Amino acid sequence: MIGLSYAVSGDPHRPAILFLHGFLGSGADWADTISALDERFYCVAPDLPGHGSSLGLPPENYTIEGATRALPGLLDELDVERPAIVGYSMGGWLALYLALRHPERCAGLFLESASPGLEDAAERQARRDADEERARLLESGDFGTFLADWYRQPLFAALERHEGLAERLIEARRRNDPGELARSLRGMGTGDQPSLWGELGGLKVPTLAITGALDEKYAGIAHYMAALNPRLRTVIVPGAGHNVRVEKPGAYLRLLKDFLDSL
Repeated sequence: MIGLSYAVSGDPHRPAILFLHGFLGSGADWADTISALDERFYCVAPDLPGHGSSLGLPPENYTIEGATRALPGLLDELDVERPAIVGYSMGGWLALYLALRHPERCAGLFLESASPGLEDAAERQARRDADEERARLLESGDFGTFLADWYRQPLFAALERHEGLAERLIEARRRNDPGELARSLRGMGTGDQPSLWGELGGLKVPTLAITGALDEKYAGIAHYMAALNPRLRTVIVPGAGHNVRVEKPGAYLRLLKDFLDSL
């Protein structure tokens, strides 16, 4: 057994899509997107280790390598050979890592606000230190303060353009177990993710990286990624920040459908 909780929707004989959520999320994040696609596709949405109902797993599952092994295991269990992989933020990095390590298991990548990681070793160490502080806050029992601080980061400033959206996201995130999130942060946080920048030139599958125009950091990352491999295209969505799918759902779905049609 692969150990991950997951949901499936659609006809298993149709082309498959594997959806990978970001930190603090769960497979349920994709419900609206899946409902728009499951007449044409077989949709698989796991809870990544420490999120949703994927709880109490062996320690090795809360690592990059452990999660990367678990995902092909899930695909094997479902008899899915080569899905398109859709990933947001942390899930986008994991999707990219999976495609680079197992290109035979990936028909194409649709990345939202994703980065190949931090190139500088000192930056990675600083991020590990910051993530350790966040993990301790999660374990302190003050989950509400953690969530409020998380969504006050400049990265999520564009959420304030949409009345009540940040509050709805925070309420959804409360369904997670903070102790389990701490385990994920320590094993799969940005500081623990090896840099994939040097490998992008070898990416063998069609890839579309999207981000919001208001998220200048990740818009710059997306352009830099596209310059390194002709298989990788980028689209910048006007009026959106880091959470394109929830801020501009119509634009997000159009881009995703067009990408899937091109595979």
